[in-house]
Amino acid sequence: MKTHQIAIEDIYVPAKFKKEIDEAKIAERAESLLEDGEQSPIQVRRDDKKGYVLVKGLNRLEACRALGETEIECLIVAARQH
Repeated sequence: MKTHQIAIEDIYVPAKFKKEIDEAKIAERAESLLEDGEQSPIQVRRDDKKGYVLVKGLNRLEACRALGETEIECLIVAARQH
């Protein structure tokens, strides 16, 4: 599957994921990103209203945001909307 660089600000994080934000895990992931770089892309799906919606990779997304990154490597997947 081909990866895409997508602006972090264009990725909508559903409320159910926001409940899972763990600052310690995000800090740990950010440190890992600085040392090793990104090892696997996050997954998003296209949405007509929101642009892109996060499917998988909350901690990676938030770690990149915390590091001041403006784009993130993503796989665009087809996911069912609930």
